[in-house]
Amino acid sequence: MPLGLFAFLAALALIGAFGVILQSNPVHCVLALALVLMDLGVLFMGLGAVTVGFLQIVVYVGAIMVLFLFIIFLLNIQPDPGDKLHLGWKLFGALAAAAMAAEFEEIFLKTPILGRIHTIPADFGSVASLARSLFTDYLVAFEVTSVLLLAAIVGAIALARRVAPPLALVVADPSRSTLATPPPAPPTVERKSA
Repeated sequence: MPLGLFAFLAALALIGAFGVILQSNPVHCVLALALVLMDLGVLFMGLGAVTVGFLQIVVYVGAIMVLFLFIIFLLNIQPDPGDKLHLGWKLFGALAAAAMAAEFEEIFLKTPILGRIHTIPADFGSVASLARSLFTDYLVAFEVTSVLLLAAIVGAIALARRVAPPLALVVADPSRSTLATPPPAPPTVERKSA
């Protein structure tokens, strides 16, 4: 992959990631996250893992993001009407950003430079190697993730379902009930007999 294309895709992923955390509308956040995940899939394809890139796009963008959109629509989540963040939340966010910047500095400055180039296997990124790795080394994590997604779907449906209030068993007084009295008879006209 050319370095210029990689830099463009990396910048696009960063812009989308900032869009996820800075947007106030939840639908716009999910669409920005879909852009990031699609961009990562293209990066995987450009780095030689074509199968992983297609799976990234199909599974995450095509399935998980659609599930997120359905949950947002079912729960009818509205954006915040105003910027009413308390000072404590802003301080917590600033401390978290500083901690993440310190972690990035530690990663980038303390990582040793590789002295030799490692070769990758010939079947790297193929369906066979992915399936072998997924169903041998990561089988438990794969199954736990599927159960977790199923629980998330059931939870979203349970939260979105409108529950009617229980009916109270009240015995009405028959003298005051409108159903107990028969409807009034229509007025009759009396004829005088001659």
